[in-house]
Amino acid sequence: MSPTPSTPHTEAPAPALAPRELETLRHIASGCTYLQAARQMGLSSHTVDAYLRRIRAKLAINTTAELTRWAIALGL
Repeated sequence: MSPTPSTPHTEAPAPALAPRELETLRHIASGCTYLQAARQMGLSSHTVDAYLRRIRAKLAINTTAELTRWAIALGL
C-alpha cells in the first residue's frame, strides 16, 4: 500500500480511501467528468458524486480542484 499524503489543511495523515473511492478519484483527477467516470466505472453519475462527497469529507477538502491537486500529489 502506498503512503497517503497529508491533506493540504493539516499535517495529520489522510484517512485511507476505499478502492472504489480511489478509482473514482483517479478518473476525476485524470480529467473525466462525473458522467464519464460513471460510464467507465459502470455507475450512475449520482454514485460518483456520492463517492466524491465522501472522499472530500474524509480528507476535509472542500472543492474538486483541491481534491484533484491532492490526487496529483499522491501520484494518482
